[in-house]
Amino acid sequence: MKVSEIFLSIQGESTYAGLPCVFIRLTGCNMRCTYCDTRYAYTGGYERSIDEIVNAVQSYSIPLVEITGGEPLLQAETPMLVKRLIDMGFHVLIETNGSMSIRGMDSRAIVIMDIKTPRSGEADKLNVENIGLLKKTDEVKFVITGREDYLWAKDMLERYSLDKRCPVLFSPACGVLNPDTLASWIIKDRLPVRLNLQMHKYIFGMDKRGV
Repeated sequence: MKVSEIFLSIQGESTYAGLPCVFIRLTGCNMRCTYCDTRYAYTGGYERSIDEIVNAVQSYSIPLVEITGGEPLLQAETPMLVKRLIDMGFHVLIETNGSMSIRGMDSRAIVIMDIKTPRSGEADKLNVENIGLLKKTDEVKFVITGREDYLWAKDMLERYSLDKRCPVLFSPACGVLNPDTLASWIIKDRLPVRLNLQMHKYIFGMDKRGV
């Protein structure tokens, strides 16, 4: 597998925010979001076998693991890595951009699906079939850059009854939209969503890279 980095940090972008977590960041992405903060993972990295990745994860002695990218589902071996980690007793999160099918993913894994908003420049790449495959334990995240994105995400929330499927998170694009602005919109509209701040950026800074 092509790995960008493996590191231990604080989970910052889900209902698991605040927990120590081992991150496996895989190389490669099929999107170029305007606000992307991990462009270094588009290319590069190093080849590692599943055994090598698992050994690295075990060395941290932390039960929570997140596989992210880039887009982790671009690599054919990702489902095998997920199953291996879960069989070993790890609690596994998969952060995906929603363009790749989640069908066939181990049902014990937690899928965190980022539905791209219009201002990301990639909203048209959503694999809509994925919405019907979400489990109660999965999560959906929208990164909001402004009012246009908010209204679009609100429409998606209502059109697909997303809050009935799994937890839904609205996250202000860090450095683009003030959290208090997004919070006021959510409160005014009484939306059944969770305001999701990128906790790790508030703790470690905007440009900290986990290595």
